[in-house]
Amino acid sequence: MAVPTAKSAAAAAYYAQVQQMLLAQGMLRTDGGGDIPVSDRMLAENFLRIALFDEYRPGSGGFVRAETESILRRWEGPVRIGIRFGASVPPDRQATDRARIASFAARLSQITGRPISVDDRAPNFFIYIVSEDEREALGPTVRAALPSLGPGEVAGITGMPRTTYCLVYALAEGNSGTYTRAFAVIRAEHPDLLRLSCLHEELTQGLGLPNDSPRARPSIFNDDEEFALLTDQDELLLRLLYSPELRPGMSAAEARPIVFSLARRLTGGGS
Repeated sequence: MAVPTAKSAAAAAYYAQVQQMLLAQGMLRTDGGGDIPVSDRMLAENFLRIALFDEYRPGSGGFVRAETESILRRWEGPVRIGIRFGASVPPDRQATDRARIASFAARLSQITGRPISVDDRAPNFFIYIVSEDEREALGPTVRAALPSLGPGEVAGITGMPRTTYCLVYALAEGNSGTYTRAFAVIRAEHPDLLRLSCLHEELTQGLGLPNDSPRARPSIFNDDEEFALLTDQDELLLRLLYSPELRPGMSAAEARPIVFSLARRLTGGGS
């Protein structure tokens, strides 16, 4: 195993403090949020905000936070997850991460009805678990995996700010809305729960829920970090996204009446 560099050791100490602080505030809940009622209207509005708006838009120096309306995007074919570890990640930690990703992929497959599995032979959804130094050197790897990314987007990974715990890029063919490739980056310096939280968030976002909303609760698609792991409402958001009544490329206006109808059925009605 590689000895941590000073930069990586400092990051590990920082994120250990972050996790400790969040837990002390009652954040990073792992209970699913079943105590928080979600009406059909709330579910529908949260879905439209999270699935049909983007949190960032590309800028010359990377991504700029600016919510913009988009189209519905999701995978139509199998999702094959390839897991790549930096040399900094010890074998026992790799085994734990790999088992957790495989287990969560199986759960996501059950929720969405799509084939989602760990498959290192011909992956189309890459997960890189890397240290600070390894991430800074990822440029050529990112460009090879996602040739259509611009320099600013690649810099979003290699120059990822400390406040970004993890990220995912998912790419669709043209304006079709059908995802064909994704690339997620998880910081190897994260302590256990923050690391698992990142795996849940980036795998789920990479399936077609790209935005966050302060109104979405209980949800991991909310920047307040109240929930660490996929919630009951998040499962419903995924069921909506992969409903056969919706299709990739739909606008918010096209999807809206269908989403409200589906949300009533999923929740048993009651706004």
